[in-house]
Amino acid sequence: MSETASFEMGSVDRPNRFQVNPVNHQKNNNDNENRKSHASSADPDSDGPHEVYRRLTNIEGDLLEDDIFDATQLLNKQQPRQQRPSIKSSFRDKDKPSRFKDMQTTTRFQVEPQNEESDSNDSQEDRELLDNEYDTKYAKSFRHFTREALPRLDNYRNMMSIQAAYRPTLDELHNATLTGKNTHSLQRNQDLESGNMNGMLKFGWIKGVLIRCLLNIWGVMLFLRLSWVVGQAGIIEGFVLILTTTAVTTITALSMSAISTNGVIKGGGTYYMISRSLGPEFGGSIGLIFSLANVVACAMYVVGFCESMQAMMSSMDLKIVDGDITDVRIVGSVTILLLLIIVVVGMEWEAKAQIGLLVILLAAIADFLIGSFIGPKSEEEKAKGFLGYNATLFQMNLFADYRKEDDVQHDFFSVFAIFFPAATGILAGANISGDLKDPQKSIPKGTILAIVLTTGTYLLMVVVCGSVVARDATGNLTDIVNGSYEFLNCTMGECDFGLQNSFQVIELVSGFGPLIYAGCFAATLSSALASLVSAPKVFQALCKDELYPKIVWFAKGYGKNNEPVRGYVLTFIIATAFILIGELNLIAPLISNFFLAAYMLINFSTFHASLAKPVGWRPTFKYYNMWLSLLGAVLCVAVMFLISWATALITFCVVLALYLIVAYRKPDVNWGSTTQAQTYKNALMSVQQLNNVEDHVKNYRPQILVLSGLPNTRPVLVDFAYMLTKNLSLLVCGHVLKGSGSQKYRNYLKERASNWFRKHTVKGFYALVDGEDFEGGTRALMQATGIGKLKPNIILMGYKSDWQTCERKELVQYFNVMHKALDMYLSVAILRVPQGLDCSQLLGSPEGIWSTAANNLDVPRTLQPNESSGDLQATEHSARNVLSGSVDSLSRNVSQAKNLGLKIVKTSSTSDLSFIAGNQTKDVSGVPDPLEVKAAIEQPNAIRKSKKKHDDPVSLYRGPGGVELPKDVLADLTQFTRKRSHAIIDVWWLYDDGGLTLLLPYIISTRRTWQSCKLRVYALANKQAELEFEQRSMASLLSKFRIDYSDLTLIPDITKKPLETSTQFFNELIKDFMVAEKENGSKATLIEDEALISEDDLLAVVDKTNRYLRIREYLHEQSTNSDLVVMTLPMPRKNIVSAPHYMAWLESLSQNMPPFLFVRGNQTSVLTFYS
Repeated sequence: MSETASFEMGSVDRPNRFQVNPVNHQKNNNDNENRKSHASSADPDSDGPHEVYRRLTNIEGDLLEDDIFDATQLLNKQQPRQQRPSIKSSFRDKDKPSRFKDMQTTTRFQVEPQNEESDSNDSQEDRELLDNEYDTKYAKSFRHFTREALPRLDNYRNMMSIQAAYRPTLDELHNATLTGKNTHSLQRNQDLESGNMNGMLKFGWIKGVLIRCLLNIWGVMLFLRLSWVVGQAGIIEGFVLILTTTAVTTITALSMSAISTNGVIKGGGTYYMISRSLGPEFGGSIGLIFSLANVVACAMYVVGFCESMQAMMSSMDLKIVDGDITDVRIVGSVTILLLLIIVVVGMEWEAKAQIGLLVILLAAIADFLIGSFIGPKSEEEKAKGFLGYNATLFQMNLFADYRKEDDVQHDFFSVFAIFFPAATGILAGANISGDLKDPQKSIPKGTILAIVLTTGTYLLMVVVCGSVVARDATGNLTDIVNGSYEFLNCTMGECDFGLQNSFQVIELVSGFGPLIYAGCFAATLSSALASLVSAPKVFQALCKDELYPKIVWFAKGYGKNNEPVRGYVLTFIIATAFILIGELNLIAPLISNFFLAAYMLINFSTFHASLAKPVGWRPTFKYYNMWLSLLGAVLCVAVMFLISWATALITFCVVLALYLIVAYRKPDVNWGSTTQAQTYKNALMSVQQLNNVEDHVKNYRPQILVLSGLPNTRPVLVDFAYMLTKNLSLLVCGHVLKGSGSQKYRNYLKERASNWFRKHTVKGFYALVDGEDFEGGTRALMQATGIGKLKPNIILMGYKSDWQTCERKELVQYFNVMHKALDMYLSVAILRVPQGLDCSQLLGSPEGIWSTAANNLDVPRTLQPNESSGDLQATEHSARNVLSGSVDSLSRNVSQAKNLGLKIVKTSSTSDLSFIAGNQTKDVSGVPDPLEVKAAIEQPNAIRKSKKKHDDPVSLYRGPGGVELPKDVLADLTQFTRKRSHAIIDVWWLYDDGGLTLLLPYIISTRRTWQSCKLRVYALANKQAELEFEQRSMASLLSKFRIDYSDLTLIPDITKKPLETSTQFFNELIKDFMVAEKENGSKATLIEDEALISEDDLLAVVDKTNRYLRIREYLHEQSTNSDLVVMTLPMPRKNIVSAPHYMAWLESLSQNMPPFLFVRGNQTSVLTFYS
């Protein structure tokens, strides 16, 4: 009995990992202990189970290959040369149904030694494997037994990630003829968007968020202004002031926590969260001003450090140049250069520097607290107002004492505006979200804890300052020698010391004064360092998304951590420029407003997401409330105006300007923002509300279903329809595709239609029906298009110019569409232009057409001459085999398709599958130029980034291969979009159809391109004798309808017999359809009869025929030089007039005429003269 060597995928001591162990078939009934002993007895130098595992997984333990690994080398090392295994196909291929045996499949294999006796047992072994498909001894993990993908994290990564391809498509699962998986050369676990994670330095919540937020919130305000706040506001209102500030920052932190836990947060921090929540417009504007605010804040912190350094040097009588602004510039430039070197060297050094600064800062705070307990160390300190803990002093400082300083009378709000910047800095950790190990946990935990700690520190220091230092002190030692407290009385002169007068109170109270200077240095440098890191990180993320022009150069990162070195240098240059200017106090309120604008939008993002309630809004952080977030946004706006109403207005103007720039550029991004969710919600609610609104004639709107096929094939027809619906009503372009196409092809057609709409600035929809002939597909469109009251009430078709030469079935279907529309109470409009409507061959395919070869498309094909239906099926089967490659092999596939003589035709939902233009018949080919496939993919961006005007016909329309079209052709293509001067529209309102024949030309006359046109109205008179009376009546009616017209003419003798030439012309049109008598028979015969005209049919409507021929004569007299003719459509009465007979009427009226529109309303009023 042969020994079959195979592998078993067994579990190991790590989750979701596999171990590969050799198994002996003779021992397949042994228990796990036998297997373990067998594995342990292997040669230690050989490739044992763990070596196999190591070779099949990467450093993270993930499988390197999806299904298959190369075990040949491994087995060669484990077994003697004469027993080297061979690879053979497994049962999956062997027992496949015969009709699929020729299909290309992924090879599944097991490994066997070469042994002749084994062949006879193959079938039995495979059958056993079918019965025991979970038996792991056949070297198969479970996924080898199914095409389905198991739920895995990789399958849900960003669509840019290579992992998304491992889940099979619906076509691959549903369609048995499609096999194989998408294969990629990129390594598994490689995320194109996040980059290679190996070797990147990542921070935890303490070092990455908590420490940064603490250092940013504990700024120089802690040492220089907090004591002044206590002096002005007192202890009680100081508490209220700090807690109000904390409320704003805490609500913002809660909102930010909700956003940051609603999915993976990548680099960009504040910008990333706002842009992915509210969209690129808000995200881009806030990202840019937030980056700028951080740059200028960095300069401000450095200047603060320089001023502290200068104050210390002046106390020691030291100076560099002049002891003034020049010294500040020198020290500031050197300082920011050193900070730049720290951050460019790497984030690790920057983190170490932050820890060192935090230690100094904590030591300074501790020094202050210890000094408060030690009390005044000299009489001089006591004379300056430092008395130590004193209950009387505490009581005196308990309440507010707002004073006037620098011509400003302070109150609670002015002091609040000065103190609030001390609480900013809560975004310091979120701004480096790309450098955090787990932003979802780190940002909420670190930020909220930092707010709690800093708030506690501020409150504690308020109590200490109010308990140990007086508001005013003279500093005069003579007032203290006799034990009196005259040094606290400032009525006689100016006091330079105390809470109200000195910014050096913290140093005065401290046990060791120089340590407070060190604390000031640490606070300023740490904040400058955090800003120097935050600005380039946020700016880099903004540049990557290309929301603004000319900034993508700064998106490039360097090193393992993708450091924005270019952004660092840019920040350094801008910050140095502001340091050299020196006057930063003027723009400090603007920077605070920029930060507050970011806080406001973070709060609003959470509120808006909770309001829109998209199903994707599932934050794991639950301690937030939508109304609390809204309150936080309102508070941020209020604080902005409290700080400075002028800078608040400037901030809003800047945000609005940047918003409009992004909105105008329309970046090619789709982030699933809440604004998109809100748009859907608003639209749904509006449609539901509209459904409850009763129709009224005053609110009538022409909602048009235009049977155009793909919009780019009949642009003139779509332009005309849009001229009627622009900014007014609904436009739907209907497309009927014969035969069934794949979903890929349907999606492609929808994308092409959307691109055409976008390029031509047409606001419309595209509806596609496949699997039906023209009549069935159009019936489906008319019945199913629209929702609620947003449903078409007019069907607009192109005139069937080949009605005399096309197949009789097509003619009957075209005619039946009119019957069905009228049965559904839809108005019918038919447009005819002299040059024809189908321009697909004339224009080529400027957007690039994906062929069936690229998408496995099932495009219908017409029967060729000398072919039977069997030939057609055989050729289509061959075509599907040929047209099954990828885009890379498109040229080869197309050439093969041409060799097969394919004529692939995309049928539109208009009548003319082939059209007549200049006596030449053109067919719409479905096989494109292979070189244009790339253009199809890049088309949306090309449209958005085009610098040419959208209304430039040269850029809108191109011939095959991109050649420019002649001017006369462009004029025909733009006949309904170009501006006309002194145009004439003739309205032949023959019968009262509800007024639609009159309303549509009036709408056209209101359009910008037709505003100067004249409206000439023609109507039929009832009696010759009453002609003048009827003319006055018609003029009165038009006046009441408030429709301006230039001329009104009534036709008196419409019943007069037409000229002989007109009758001969009509007979010539119908001669090929005439029969003596129609036969009654089968259904096929009935269809054929509908395309014929008998003598009885002619006699039944001879009066109507003569009437239309008479109108034809008037048309040629009056309207041949008009720019547009609109006429009431003859009513196609059922079972009275046949299809060719009816088309002969239309041909008689519209042949050799300007653009001609037939209109038939549904006999319901669309005009009223009531207010």
